[in-house]
Amino acid sequence: MTVKTDIWVFAYGSLMWRPGFDYLESRKVILEGYHRDLCILSHVFRGTPQVPGLVLGLNPGGTCLGVAFRVAGTQVAAVMDYLYEREMVHEVYEPKWVKAMDETGDVLETYTFVSIADHPQYAGHFELDTKVDHVLKGVGQMGRSLEYLENTCRHIRALGIVDEGLESILRAAQAKEMQKID
Repeated sequence: MTVKTDIWVFAYGSLMWRPGFDYLESRKVILEGYHRDLCILSHVFRGTPQVPGLVLGLNPGGTCLGVAFRVAGTQVAAVMDYLYEREMVHEVYEPKWVKAMDETGDVLETYTFVSIADHPQYAGHFELDTKVDHVLKGVGQMGRSLEYLENTCRHIRALGIVDEGLESILRAAQAKEMQKID
């Protein structure tokens, strides 16, 4: 199937700096009605089923600064297949079309992945200490959950985005990690 129309993909986590697909342009955008959260138990990439780590999800409420990528119509089918394979390993997200606004006020219809709150791997309701424990203990195929969080915060800061929720989890995890060393 060849799509003739370009689409936009909304990225709020590692997809922002490592999309893994070709795109025509990118724009910094704001998504109203959702926020970025460390809310998905990772059983593969940043943890195991026995000792899960945490990765990002998109939850209802608030706002989320992210990046929108414009994908050429001729590449849409391949990019959608790639995104599904990358994001839907355990089907903890719902693929969804949402509206995001760029810095000039243009509204873009974007494709993204929203957390499923009643999925067994959903951890959005966890208290800070529980999230910190998962971040510190989780190690999976792609490395430690703590490295994922540090890398995420570093990259989004470089994009001029500050996410106080993630930063507070990172500060608490780093402090607890330092206590183990002392």
